[in-house]
Amino acid sequence: MSRDDGDDGNSAYGKRTFKRSKAHFTDRITADGRDGWPVEADRYRLVVSRACPWASRSLVSRRLLGLEDALSLAVADPIQDDRSWRFTLDEDGRDPVLGIRYLSEAYDRRETDHPGGVSVPAVVDVPSGKLVTNDYQQLTLDLATEWTALHREGAPDLYPERLRDEIDEVMADVYEDVNNGVYRAGFATGQEEYEAACAGVFRRLELLAARLERQRYLVGDTITEADIRLFTTLVRFDAVYHGHFKCNRWKLTENQVLWGYARDLYQTPGFGDTVDFDHIKRHYYQVHTGINPTRVVPLGPDLSGWLTPHHREELGGRPFGDGTPPGPVRAGERVPAAHTP
Repeated sequence: MSRDDGDDGNSAYGKRTFKRSKAHFTDRITADGRDGWPVEADRYRLVVSRACPWASRSLVSRRLLGLEDALSLAVADPIQDDRSWRFTLDEDGRDPVLGIRYLSEAYDRRETDHPGGVSVPAVVDVPSGKLVTNDYQQLTLDLATEWTALHREGAPDLYPERLRDEIDEVMADVYEDVNNGVYRAGFATGQEEYEAACAGVFRRLELLAARLERQRYLVGDTITEADIRLFTTLVRFDAVYHGHFKCNRWKLTENQVLWGYARDLYQTPGFGDTVDFDHIKRHYYQVHTGINPTRVVPLGPDLSGWLTPHHREELGGRPFGDGTPPGPVRAGERVPAAHTP
């Protein structure tokens, strides 16, 4: 998620036709280092915002694969200013590893006057302080397939080769209509534009519900990248997309199948333990001043339902396949209890 997808800062949201910026820095960190960035423990730093669904994909993937020791983590303040993501959660307002106040400094070290804004997730090369990639679509796929030498013992296969065609097909539909569809609805500048996007969101959600009514996960009988990508939108749905983005035909809690599916994933180690509802709500309602000029953050919704039984295990499935759940969240990365159900 970048500071903006236009040129006029946060106030531009909802005042011009929404178009998501493509990642400008698409270098890949690979086992063979073909782009000049070889997989290497302790070399890179993953910069995220817990508010951002695109960054949240990398948080879930990193946890499930057990890459915490190999790929360090920087968490940006959910509230941006006009220089975008900043490290004001850290002592002295600087990232303790990169030594910078703004993520834009790593972008500028890589390329001055770069297009596309400053977005997360971003991977920074620690020795040089330069951005490596902000390609949110490719990043988690590479964590699953290129970083295997550094995966924990028992790490799941999140992108199994035999299912990749089906996973890719499902993810393409989820991206177009759900992941990005909620933004096209929320930032629409006219009634027809909004209605088309909103209708597309719920049409796709209903198709996904029909699919998930008979199987525990989107593809195969284990968690895959497809589930991660749908989860990061669903976990934000009632908190911000239903009200703030006007995707309000129904709430997630009103759809028995999707609500059960989302709770199942939330309660799976590696998913819910990366979610910070306080960061999510404050970011959307306080940063998007073009559609919420008062910056008032609503008190609801009630989060306690996320911890209720879901009974999805009755459909079978093996969450981690032949692998095992990730271990406890390390102390420095735990979401504050006040920001969780």
